[in-house]
Amino acid sequence: MPPNDVSQFLTAYAESLATFDAERSAALWGTPGTLVSDSFTASVGSREEMVEGLRSSYPLYRALGLAGVRYEVEDTVDLTDALVRVRVRWLFDGEGGELLADSTYEYLLRRDADGLHAYVSVDIDAQEKLADLARRKGIDLSSPPGSTG
Repeated sequence: MPPNDVSQFLTAYAESLATFDAERSAALWGTPGTLVSDSFTASVGSREEMVEGLRSSYPLYRALGLAGVRYEVEDTVDLTDALVRVRVRWLFDGEGGELLADSTYEYLLRRDADGLHAYVSVDIDAQEKLADLARRKGIDLSSPPGSTG
């Protein structure tokens, strides 16, 4: 797969994450989309479900001060003409451009008739990195931002 295609996909994804644009993020996913980590697995059957899930995470990301998203491609492996596995290190910046946290994911992308879409996301270390950032910011992850309980 041409590296530029993967780069364009990741740039669009980073921009949608940085602007909290759930619809744009979800449009970059195929369905069903599957999310996997050491302690969690979920398949999302529709883009509407994905939009809802993304939106539910935004209050926490805003409370953490996330304002910019960059990425570094660590590895790509063409599996077939249409499938590529990509390992990405995401860099999450604060409003002043300072690096707040990073995390690594692997994605399985497929070229569909309308472009690349993610079908599988494997969280390598984001849960730990998010918990560390929350601790440094004094945010209790057991009580979501905006909750009264």
